Order: sequence, then structure tokens, then C-alpha cells
Amino acid sequence: MDKEFKALRIREENGEYKREIVSRKIEDLPEGEVLIRVRYSSLNYKDALSVSGNKGVSRNYPHTPGIDAAGVVEESSSDQFKVGDKVIVTSYDLGMNTDGGFSDYIRVPANWVVALPKELSFRDAMIYGTAGFTAALSVYKLLASGQTPEMGPVVVTGALGGVGSIAISILSSLGFEVTAATFDATGDEEVLKELGASNRISKDITDDQSRRPLLRPLWAGAIDVIGGNTLHTLLKACKPMGSVTCCGNVGSGDLPMTVYPFILNGISLIGIDSQNCPMELRQKVWDKLAAEWNVYKHKEQVIESTLEELDTYIDLMLQKKSKGRVIVKL
Repeated sequence: MDKEFKALRIREENGEYKREIVSRKIEDLPEGEVLIRVRYSSLNYKDALSVSGNKGVSRNYPHTPGIDAAGVVEESSSDQFKVGDKVIVTSYDLGMNTDGGFSDYIRVPANWVVALPKELSFRDAMIYGTAGFTAALSVYKLLASGQTPEMGPVVVTGALGGVGSIAISILSSLGFEVTAATFDATGDEEVLKELGASNRISKDITDDQSRRPLLRPLWAGAIDVIGGNTLHTLLKACKPMGSVTCCGNVGSGDLPMTVYPFILNGISLIGIDSQNCPMELRQKVWDKLAAEWNVYKHKEQVIESTLEELDTYIDLMLQKKSKGRVIVKL
């Protein structure tokens, strides 16, 4: 097949990274058992890093970002999938060092591909995407650790972002009291209430600068996307026997702290790796997102972008000013 198609390409030029929409051919795509016609993708922070030349995400350029894709199988040499199957690809190496979903076509290994649950459309699948999957996996592991609504409020950082907003909706639907942690203490009150947050706190509360090893307990658990001192604060102000999940490092990848929250208060720190999550668990979490956890209350405010319009939203994300979800219609 030598069909031409459209893709966003990032090229390196004298140390700068240029974005352009180009025409490519199927033969240009990497090897893989499954060729997919992409219908929708979505914008994630990792995509913004790839676009800006972050070598910790994408080593080689020119490159097509897009760690999420939902579409239809057009060719398959795998017994797992046939032409016409509706599928999702998120995580693994897609959009990092393998050409990703900001393109009309992707070609990937069969073991990266998830069958699209019947209850989800392509669009809704990408409203969730890696962000939604990460939020759901965080909730899943929080529950598995023994966290219950009766223990008290759960804090969600980055509450207006993709992971945070979806995590709030899921936790709220499960009966948890959710505290939304945002950079500022005001604004977007109606949005947070609609998502299911009971109250909000600002960076002043979740970024303690006292250097004390433990704080007065303020919450029973947390889902964190920030890392660094914010994660430290969440751990040292957590009630005994609570759990805190960590799925991001928007603020920092460092975690300078003592062991006291763990050995004196029995706090559990749970790492969330959505990129290499085992397929059995991945499918289970997607099935939950398609059914009882399909509760995101912000869908009507999702921004739908074309490839040509994506520049604006990438820049907002890099400036840490993005809110909610941006999906890309191919």
C-alpha cells in the first residue's frame, strides 16, 4: 500500500524543533503487525515534551508525536486482530520513539493494541486516552491498597488537567469526598463542583516549605501528578494507613524526604506506570472506563482540534495553562 496521508512531524534544525504538517506514505511507517487508520488522538503532556525536543521522551527526529490513538484496523498479520476491528493504542512506545497518533495512520506491534470496548466511541475513548487510563489505574490501585471513602477525603492534584479531572469524577462516583488541589485558590469553582470535588485547596497547602518530616494529618489519601515537594507534602500530611499514588512529575522528578511517613504512619506510596501496564490489567481498566467508571462530567467542554490547530494547545500545555482535555480529530 503506497497511500499518502497527513501527519504532524517535528524536525530538529540547528538546535530548534520545528512543527509542520507533511504528506507521508504507508511505507514510511515503522514495522508492526497492525496498520490502523486513526480516527481520533489526544494531547498529553508527554506529547508536548516530545514536540519541544525533550530527549527523555523522544530521542530521534524527525518524529510524529501522539501517545494515544483510536481507529480501525486496515491491515493485520496477527491472529489477534482483523481488518475492520475497532481498537485503541495508548502508551508503550507510541508517540515517543515510534511514530504516533498525530497522523492519519499508525503501524504498531499487535501486543500494543487493545480492543475498543463496545460501549465507547472513538471520540470518547480519546477523551479518556492515556490521561483517563492513568486516572482510572490510579483509582484502581488506590482501591486495591484498601482506601475507602470512610477513611476521609482524597486529594487530587492537577485537578483541572486531564488526569486530575477524570480522577475526581471517578472517585466522586465511588462515594469519596474529593479535595481538588489547584495552583490558585480561586476560579473554575463551577467546573470543579461539576466534576465532583467537595472542596479545593491551593498550592500553599500542598507545597509545604517548612521542612518538617511530618505534618498534622489533613487528608486520607491522594492522587498526585506533580511530584517533587508536592508529593512529599501529600505523604507527610496523610492520615495513618492512607495511600498516595504517583503518576507524574510536572513539578519535579526529585523527592527529597525522610522515611517517617512510611515507618511512623504506615503510608503507602503507589507508583502508577501506565506506559508498560500488563495487557490483562490494561484491558480490565479500559472495560471499567467504558462501563461503571464512564462518569467524566466534563465531556461537553472537551476541546476538539485538527492537526493544523494543535500548535495553540501544545503551547498552552507547555506553559502549564491547559485545562481539561484536548482531542485531535483525524
